[in-house]
This record gives sequence, C-alpha cells and structure tokens, in this order.
Amino acid sequence: MSGMVDCNGEKMGIEKWTAKRRDFLRMLGYGAGAAALTPMMAACGGADASTGLDQMRAELVRDAAFWTDVENMFVLSRDKVHMNVGTGGSMPQVSLDTFAAKNLAKAQESGSGYGNLLELRQRVAPSFGVDADELAFSANTSSGMCHAILGLDWRAGDVIVTTNHEHGGGNTPMNIARDRYGVEISRVSLPVGNNQTAATYTNLFDEHIRGLKAQGKRVRAMVWSCPTYLTGTLLPIAELMEVVKSHELISIVDGAHLPGMMHFDYGALGVDFMSGAGHKWQCGPGSTGILIIRNKIRASNPLPLPTWFPVHTSTYSAAARTTTGTASYDIAASVTSCGSLHTPMFEALVASCELWDSIGRKKIETYDLALSSYLKEKIAERWGVEALYAPKDDPKLLSALTSFNPFKNKDDVMVSAKASEFVSRIRSDYAPGFEIRNASIPVIGAAANHNGLRISTHLWHDADDIDRLVDSMWDLAQKMA
Repeated sequence: MSGMVDCNGEKMGIEKWTAKRRDFLRMLGYGAGAAALTPMMAACGGADASTGLDQMRAELVRDAAFWTDVENMFVLSRDKVHMNVGTGGSMPQVSLDTFAAKNLAKAQESGSGYGNLLELRQRVAPSFGVDADELAFSANTSSGMCHAILGLDWRAGDVIVTTNHEHGGGNTPMNIARDRYGVEISRVSLPVGNNQTAATYTNLFDEHIRGLKAQGKRVRAMVWSCPTYLTGTLLPIAELMEVVKSHELISIVDGAHLPGMMHFDYGALGVDFMSGAGHKWQCGPGSTGILIIRNKIRASNPLPLPTWFPVHTSTYSAAARTTTGTASYDIAASVTSCGSLHTPMFEALVASCELWDSIGRKKIETYDLALSSYLKEKIAERWGVEALYAPKDDPKLLSALTSFNPFKNKDDVMVSAKASEFVSRIRSDYAPGFEIRNASIPVIGAAANHNGLRISTHLWHDADDIDRLVDSMWDLAQKMA
C-alpha cells in the first residue's frame, strides 16, 4: 500500500501496522475478499463463542493508534458517537479544506461550472475497477437510479424483478416506468435473520424469474440493493450476476452504501448500472453520487449493452453503443454534464476518494466489516442470534450495517413509537450518546413491519465504541421493558 500522510504530516502506511494486525487483515480478507472472514466467525458461532469474541476484540484494538490517527482526520463532534453513516457521513478535513479553497477560487475568479469533469473522473475511476467513460458523478443515489432506470427503452409488458426491501430512490423511478411505459414490477420477498446464505438469494431470484417466464412474462431487468438499507444484508452481486446472465437481463444495483464501505471492482462484476452515494460512507459533500455505467464488453458480462438514453443532461451522443471492448463514446459524460455544475463539491468528493485510496480501500472494508462482525456477535451474545435481521455467519452477506430487535418484549418492535423512543433515548440518556436510527422492515409472516434498530460501523469507530453501545442498549432495553 502506498503511504498516506496524517494531519501531522506523518506517514501512515501499512508498515505502521503490527505483524499480527497484518496477519489479521490477511485472515479477514485484506486483498482476498470478505469470504476469508469465515474462520473467526465460525469460532464466534461455536461453543467457544466467548473466546472468539475476545479474539476479535483483541485484534481490533491491537492497532488502535493507527485508527485513532484516521479518526483525527475528521471533525466529528465528541458529544455523541456517530453511528448513522448509512444516512450521512462526515467530510474529512482534507475534503473540507479542498471544498473551502475551491469555493473561494471559484468566487474570486467567477469560475465556470460547465464541463463533464473528465479529469476528476479519471482520478477516481480506477479505484472502482472501471474507466472514466464508465464512472459518472451524479447528485446522489436516487439521482443515479433515475438516470439508470428511466433512460432504458422500456416497452409495455416488460417486467422488472426487484425486492420488497428497496429504497424509495429505486422504487420511485420503477413506479414512473410502470405508469409511463406499462412496465410490470414483480417483487421477491426477502428473508431476515441469520439463517440465510448467498445461495438463498440466487435461488430466490432464479426461481422467481423462472416462474414469471413460465407464465409467458417478458422479464427484462433485475433491480436490487446491495446492501439493503433496511437490514444491511449484502445481496451478493457476483452470485446474482450469474442469474442475470443466465436469463439475459439488465442489471441495476442500488449501491447507496457501497462507495467508501466496500472495495468492489465493478468492471469485474459486470453490472450494467451501480448507483452509489458520495456523502455516506465515502464521506464527500452532500449532493454528490457515483454512478457506474457498463460501457464496453468484458469477459465478466458478455451480454450486449442495453439501449439507454440520457434523461438529465447537456450532452447527447446519438452513436450506437459498442459491441466490443472499446467504448464508442463517453456515456458517463452525459450524466455528469448538465448545465453549470458546482465543481467544488466534486473536487471535495475526489479528495475524499483519494484519501480512501491512500489509507487502502480494502483495509477500510476489512476494518468496517470486522467492527460489524464484532457488533453482531455481541448482540447475539446478549439478545440471542434470533434478534438479528442482518445475517452474521455468511461473509458474502456481511456489510457494515447491522440491524436488530433490541426489545425484551419482542413484539414491541412492531410499535413504531417504541422504536423512535429507543433511538431518541440512546442519544439523550447516555454520555456521550449514540446517533443511530431505526428502519421499518417487512418480515415474512409478521403481523406488521418490524421497526428494528440500524447501526453503522465505520473507520472512526473502535471496539470500545461497540462495547459501550451494546452495554447502553442493553441497559435501555431493560428500562423500557
């Protein structure tokens, strides 16, 4: 890993990590993928669960100084612990400085905002496994989902297969396509809890699509969230892309939480569209997003590129989409370019992206997931594994979002006022308090949606934060029983 410089000008490369911490990274999957989490997670799930938890904690705190240096790159207030990154992140100091300097320069020079930000896209695209013509800057995830869905050449009778755990950012453009073009939306009901694997999702989608085709339906596209914003379950892109390719579908991923959390190679995954947020886990400014658009044929996805038209743009190319490995035009420019942009926002986003590159994206992913695994195991130890909505034992489904039912009376989770009170009191009744949120989760067979808690673990958190959060939530759950 290339070295990075902290706020005091000191180098912060992987060489500062202890040998045991580097071994821990390799075990968790630093450079090898999340599947390598399995040995430690298995230890936590067995008879030696407490030993496994102790081991996880020991490894998390072994290089606390390194992550304290990272935490000090942010200006987060100390009156609460910010664990709602899934709603909004925090710009690091380098991004704040870039934003301020670029804003001042733009004001001083009355600078233009016209263009497609090619140079900025060229700096960011390699970290996402794509070329600059395949990475667009959008306003946010919802904006990117509108670009992806509403730009396709829908016909009456086309079917979109999606899930019952989608965000409004994806549901809204799907509903527009339904009402405007006569598209049908067919939803897969998703499971919750720990008793699920990646194969669960490939089977669910494949069987659902086969059932529709048996009825004579024309299934055209698959839309899914990775991870879902309700439970944090990481619907596995690589495995679901095999379903996509076997049925020759268009693939659209609501990846709101992916940039800055997961280090994915989107060229290798072969998705047609992935819309992610710039302001959540990637910690850029608000009103920034990243939209990946497949723009050339790769071995990862040999299907033809879908016909697509820009819907919100100042740039339009009538060129046909390529049938080879060479792009016929810069499709990402048509999303990025729309009138005069406030370029300092995107320059600050790029500064944050380059900070992530300097720390190491796989290193951040590994740390985020290790914290998430530790939190899930602590919850299972106190409340029982059945309290989890997000699975803990299949690393292919693991994200840095954790959702669970905190209530001693399990049915209280269906009372939204109780869940709102819990979120409010965990912030107000403890010093410092915790900023988390709840989510209304459809649960198969339940009388009503479950209002579970949702917690984000990111690079400014540590094992002490999780220990104190779990103790505080347990205390509050007893008080609210």
